[in-house]
Amino acid sequence: MTESFDAPTVIRTKRDGGVLSDEAIDWVIDAYTHGRVADAQMSALLMAIFLRGMTGAEITRWTAAMIDSGERLDFTNLRSMDGTRLALVDKHSTGGVGDKITIPLVPVIMACGGAVPQAAGRGLGHTGGTLDKLESIPGFTGELTKAQIRQQLCDLGAAIFAAGELAPADRKIYALRDVTATTESLPLIASSIMSKKIAEGTRALVLDCKVGSGAFLATEAESRELARTMVDLGAEHGLTTRALLTDMEVPLGRTVGNAVEVAESLEVLEGGGPDDVVELTLALAREMLDAAGLDAIDPAQTLRDGTAMDRFRALVEAQGGDVAALRAEALPLGEHSETLTAPRGGTMGDIDAMAVGLAVWRLGAGRSMPGEQVQFGAGLRIHRRPGEPVAAGEPLFTLYSDTPQRFGAALAQLDGAWSVGDEAPVARPLIIDRIGM
Repeated sequence: MTESFDAPTVIRTKRDGGVLSDEAIDWVIDAYTHGRVADAQMSALLMAIFLRGMTGAEITRWTAAMIDSGERLDFTNLRSMDGTRLALVDKHSTGGVGDKITIPLVPVIMACGGAVPQAAGRGLGHTGGTLDKLESIPGFTGELTKAQIRQQLCDLGAAIFAAGELAPADRKIYALRDVTATTESLPLIASSIMSKKIAEGTRALVLDCKVGSGAFLATEAESRELARTMVDLGAEHGLTTRALLTDMEVPLGRTVGNAVEVAESLEVLEGGGPDDVVELTLALAREMLDAAGLDAIDPAQTLRDGTAMDRFRALVEAQGGDVAALRAEALPLGEHSETLTAPRGGTMGDIDAMAVGLAVWRLGAGRSMPGEQVQFGAGLRIHRRPGEPVAAGEPLFTLYSDTPQRFGAALAQLDGAWSVGDEAPVARPLIIDRIGM
C-alpha cells in the first residue's frame, strides 16, 4: 500500500475533532497490523477516538478495514454428521462482571441442533474473558487451527477459539485498549466485536448489550446506541443480527473470576445455578435458536436432562481439556482468601458491579500489561445477593488470590460498593429490551 499518510497527521485529525477519510482508515489499520505504526501512535489515536468519537461512516469503514486485515472463515458448505446443513449461530456479550453465560449457552445450543463458531476473547479491563475462564480447565486450549474448527463444527456443533488470523488488527488494538483506559468507547467496542463476528463465518448473531454500572458504557442510551450500531453493521454485511439489552448494575450470579465462574457454569449445566444466570442463558438461547430457524427443542430441557452437560464435556475433551477436572473441587482456587462479613443484620443492598470487577482484576484475574498471565484461581464469591436476608457477622464476600499482597487494593475497591440495610433494593428486570429483526 502506498505510504500516502503518516501516523501523526491521522492522530492530529481525530484529536482536533476531524473525520478520518476512508483512505486514512484503511492506511492506519493496515500500517498498524504490519508494524509500520507504533503501539504508542495507535494508543494516541485510540485515545483521540475515545475522546472525539466517530461518525457512523467512520465506524463502518474502521470495521471493514479490520475485517480485511485478515482472513474470513467460510462455513457455507459445512454439514453435520447426518448430512444436514449446519445452522450456524453465535452470541457475543459487550462485557460484564460475572458474565459466564457463554460457557453454559454454547452447549445448550449444541444440544438443540445449532452449530456455534465462537471466536472468544481474553479479559478486557474490569470484565473477564471467556478464554481465560475456560483455560482454567487443565489442558483446555482455544488455539485451534481452521481444520480443527471446521471438524468440531461438523462433529460436535461448536468450537470456542481465539480469533487468531481473524481481524488481526483488532487483536492488537484489543490488547492496547485493555491497558490504555480506552475500553469504554462505543466506536471501538462496536468495531471490535463486529469485525471478529463477521469474519468468523457465522450466519446469525445475537448480542448481549449490557446496561448499568458494570457495563463499558455509562448509560442505557449509550448501550442502546451501541446495540443499534452493531445490528446495523451486521445487516450491512448480510449477517442476521439482533440484540438484547440486559441489566449489569450488579454482577451476574454469585461468582466473579476465572475458575470460580467455570464452577458456577457447571452448576447451571447440572440443572441448578443462580436464577439470573439460568434466565439469561435461556433468553439468549431462545433468541439464537429463533435466528437460526431452530425451534424443535426447548433449551431449558437440555439443562434438566443433562444433554447440554454431555455436549460441554465433549467440547472440553475435543479442545484438550481434562474432563475429570469438571468438578468445582478439581478447578484451581487461589491459595489465599479473605472474607468480608456483615457489620449488622438486615437485607443485602445493591452490589456495584464495576467495583466488584475492578476488585477481581486487582486480585489477579485480569491483566495490567498485554500478554500478562492471569491467575486462574483469582476471584470472588458473593454469599448474599441483593434482597437476601443477612445476619450480623455472616460472610458476604470471599476473595481468592495466589498473591496475598493483592488483598489490600481489592478490599479498598469494594469499600462503599455494597450495603446492608432494613429494606430490599428496588428489583430491576434482567432483560430490558430487544433490538433488531
